[in-house]
Amino acid sequence: MKKLVPAILFICLCLPTFAHALYEKDVLDSATGDLVATFLGHGSLMLEFNKQVIQIDPWSQAANYAFLPKADIVLITHNHPDHLDPVALKKTRQPGTTVIISENCLSAVPGGQVMKNGEARAIGGIGIMALPAYNRVHLRDNGEPYHPKGEGNGYLLTFNETRVYIAGDTEDIPEMDNLEDIDYAFLPMNLPYTMTPEMVFNAVLGFKPKVVYPYHYGDTDPTRLVELLKDLPEVEVRIRRMK
Repeated sequence: MKKLVPAILFICLCLPTFAHALYEKDVLDSATGDLVATFLGHGSLMLEFNKQVIQIDPWSQAANYAFLPKADIVLITHNHPDHLDPVALKKTRQPGTTVIISENCLSAVPGGQVMKNGEARAIGGIGIMALPAYNRVHLRDNGEPYHPKGEGNGYLLTFNETRVYIAGDTEDIPEMDNLEDIDYAFLPMNLPYTMTPEMVFNAVLGFKPKVVYPYHYGDTDPTRLVELLKDLPEVEVRIRRMK
């Protein structure tokens, strides 16, 4: 039994490292310091930059946050349960974690800091701007959009000169045409709640990110986007496990 105790302790100490290694990762270009994206699944992402951890829409069905690094910053796009998960949020928060939310999340996130569309701030040297995210075409049976205008956020993050756009649950809205110099864009492609591949294609034509990641794509085939963008060589499509 005594021999088992060190072995069990070793396994417990190493579990977070092993769990972290299970997910796909990309090192994104950044002028100073590595910017690492970890693809947890669905709409959940983790970004690491200069020893800071950013969790985006943490969701328990995408990852076990007990075995992932605690967050310095959490970004929540809106109040749907696969984006606002109090259990996952509790596991990733630590004293001092800044939680940025859309206004409709306020009652469920004690201590959350509301950012409305168009607002910007800097946290730990990282620029954060809240951008619109909404539906125009896909509606519920009662005629209401799945994501009404003004209720949810996308986020534009600036890491020195590297600009990362996390679109949130949205369609190809006119505001996307105002985006400039986007290095990496995470665009949702999950019917009927967000975009078709054709809508993502239209969005990409408008602001031409250097790299586009389809995410939160459900049962939609992301290779369809590759086919649509084959004649736009300046935009790279990267497909990761983000169903």
